[in-house]
Amino acid sequence: MDMQIINQRTDQPRWSTWDQLFNLRDEMNRLMENPLAEASRGTEFFNGWIPAVDVLEDKNHVIVRVELPGVKKEDINISLHEGVLSITGERTAREEDPQHHVYRSERFYGRFHRMVNLPKPVAADKVKASYKDGLLSVTLPKTEEAKPRQIEVNLG
Repeated sequence: MDMQIINQRTDQPRWSTWDQLFNLRDEMNRLMENPLAEASRGTEFFNGWIPAVDVLEDKNHVIVRVELPGVKKEDINISLHEGVLSITGERTAREEDPQHHVYRSERFYGRFHRMVNLPKPVAADKVKASYKDGLLSVTLPKTEEAKPRQIEVNLG
């Protein structure tokens, strides 16, 4: 049985629809993993510019790392309020080149906003941030109350 593709557009690659479905599946998986975080970001979920975030903890610090390739340091704003780290900024669009026809563009531009609930209380006055090679690293020292303590056991 021969199958014939009807109304195939020649100006788009055949796989673009499948890639869009795979991207939608990936975003749905992210939504199901943490539905409240996605809902708190509002319409950015549908616009697609949501930088990836890692939250790590060691004995003395909570560390938040955010992938921000192509974002200028001066376009990043960081704030801390009631245990929530807020990172906002903007990645500006590249200049369109009239000599080239774009077949595929997966990079997103525009404003972003990430809010991270911190797992432990931190000392807001000692927070440090660094930015190198598109990776923002925010180091938040834990308060003394949040640090683990060794308790000595006395015998009788």
